[in-house]
Amino acid sequence: MCKKWYFVFLVFYVYSVIGWCYEVFLEVAVYRWGFSNRGFLFGAYCPVYGFGALLLLFFLRPLQKKRLRWHGVPLSPLLVFAGTMFLTTAVELLTSYILETFTGGWLWDYHTYAVQFDGRIALNPSIRFGLGGLLIVYGIQPLLEKAAARMGETFCRNAAFFLAALLLLDFCVIVIGRYI
Repeated sequence: MCKKWYFVFLVFYVYSVIGWCYEVFLEVAVYRWGFSNRGFLFGAYCPVYGFGALLLLFFLRPLQKKRLRWHGVPLSPLLVFAGTMFLTTAVELLTSYILETFTGGWLWDYHTYAVQFDGRIALNPSIRFGLGGLLIVYGIQPLLEKAAARMGETFCRNAAFFLAALLLLDFCVIVIGRYI
């Protein structure tokens, strides 16, 4: 079984990769723009998705376990959906300002969306993130936890250190290349 901190990092990494795949899928299959690396790092991961997923799991996973009902209708999934929309939209807005501060811009533009704020956030992606949060909390995370229960401590530790070193190296190369 993975120790908690190794598992948290591995979960962060898995969702960072899933986020990158989601971005590339949107670009290639939905918008038909052609392939490009959708992150600000070289690797096939978008850390903002990893951080966002950890926030969702920390704040919203307890809701999944509660059996909140109103006149027999389960409320927990609705609350997880709404909470995901709020948290991910806040993360996306904050990330746009951080990226703009350090790089001069951000990696998306929602100016053409009907309901949007300053091209940084929009209702359409927030709804998609809400649906993604349901998938994470009710589908993917339970599978990751079952997989982690089967992994040995040594494997988890080595995988976490290797992936952390890879991510750190990627970040350093980007920072050195951009600012030095």
